[in-house]
Amino acid sequence: MDAILGFDWAGVVDFLPALGRGLYYTLLVSVGGLLIGFVIGAVAGLGRISRFKIVYWLSSIYIEAVRGTPVLVQAIWIYFALPLIIGSTLPSVVAGIIVIALNSGAYIAEIVRGSVKSIAKGQSEAGRSLGLSRRTTMRHVIWPQAFKRMIPPLGNQFIISIKDTSLLSVILVPELIFQGRLVVANHFNAVEIYTTVALFYLAITLSLSLVLRLIERRLENWA
Repeated sequence: MDAILGFDWAGVVDFLPALGRGLYYTLLVSVGGLLIGFVIGAVAGLGRISRFKIVYWLSSIYIEAVRGTPVLVQAIWIYFALPLIIGSTLPSVVAGIIVIALNSGAYIAEIVRGSVKSIAKGQSEAGRSLGLSRRTTMRHVIWPQAFKRMIPPLGNQFIISIKDTSLLSVILVPELIFQGRLVVANHFNAVEIYTTVALFYLAITLSLSLVLRLIERRLENWA
């Protein structure tokens, strides 16, 4: 059947180094962007429940602006428009990390806000009654409980952001899709290469899902 259809699955092995390079950059941009995005999201999420109006409004503007525009538009703006503003070009990989960080950060912010708000007010009042400051109560009482509730939605967001890296080929980030397109353009083996790329993404997301389930179970055992 493969011979009739002209598919050469065995030949995919010859292109694994190129796809492996794409996998490396996919993971680099994903991990780098998500780590930074979590920090941004935590700050913006807490900013959304801040008593200080300026912090609240800055956080809200950032979240709504990012959530209200497609990630592809954000990538094009950061790579092509932002350098005209700052007067300096951005390497494509750096631009990709920034895109994933800012985009995931906005969604993580809402996860953080919702998780913190879901903790009963009595927890905060109990901490304050023990003489703890508002910051200490948040750090030692509220945040640990809220973080456990963040795990499932954070896992979903991480998977979404990893898949979003496929859009970064438009700004020349040499990730999986970019490398796959180069191979296909030169060797006309679209079915084999794009199927392999899809399997790579599936392996990444399934592995992440497994790790997240293990973390959830361990946190449940600690409860």
